[in-house]
Amino acid sequence: MLAVSFLQWWYSRGWGIYFRGFRERMRNLADFFSIGLLLRTLFQPFRQISADETGETGGIQGALIAFFDRLLSRFIGCVVRIGIIVAGIIAMTVQLVGGCLLALLWPCVPLVPFIGIAICMMGVTF
Repeated sequence: MLAVSFLQWWYSRGWGIYFRGFRERMRNLADFFSIGLLLRTLFQPFRQISADETGETGGIQGALIAFFDRLLSRFIGCVVRIGIIVAGIIAMTVQLVGGCLLALLWPCVPLVPFIGIAICMMGVTF
């Protein structure tokens, strides 16, 4: 009776629990990398560093230094954000492929003990 209950759970409610967990893991991964937010702020200055135009050197030279400081800060921010976006896409792809493989193996797992017994009865040793 216990085996029947286990198989009933495995092939009915177990599927729902597995897929809810998989969906939650994908959401957590997407939230961790915040790809949408990174795309929206792709060209924002890195760490919100701002150059002050009224520094020690005034006039045109100070304005040019401030411009290139901001330009460099935006470039660094863009490079860092693109790296994080790529890492997030790779992590989500690995999670998706792994989750699909586990979903394909899910129906086979209760059969593993029977397959193991059959292999042992045939005399196969590892």
